Amino acid sequence: MDDKFNILQEVYDVIEDRKRNPKDSSYTNYLFEKGLDKILKKIGEEASEVIIGAKNEKKDEIQYEIADLIYHLMVLMVQQGLTWDDITAELRKRR
Repeated sequence: MDDKFNILQEVYDVIEDRKRNPKDSSYTNYLFEKGLDKILKKIGEEASEVIIGAKNEKKDEIQYEIADLIYHLMVLMVQQGLTWDDITAELRKRR
């Protein structure tokens, strides 16, 4: 990954570590413990919040909500055994 996208891998690695080494107060572990339905519910909520932020044309709100959506998508990726290599390979097919 390009240097500017290293943060995506860094956050992914933290999420993956939380799955392997749970921490009591970790929100990420809470999501894993609650399972797929909870993760998917959060993705739906965050996607809706991105839409609302965009409709309100508030850049800071959109930025915050997109980051939340990406985080929750990464939780799903880890839960489903997908990596950034899998996602970037799929995106490359679409060029």
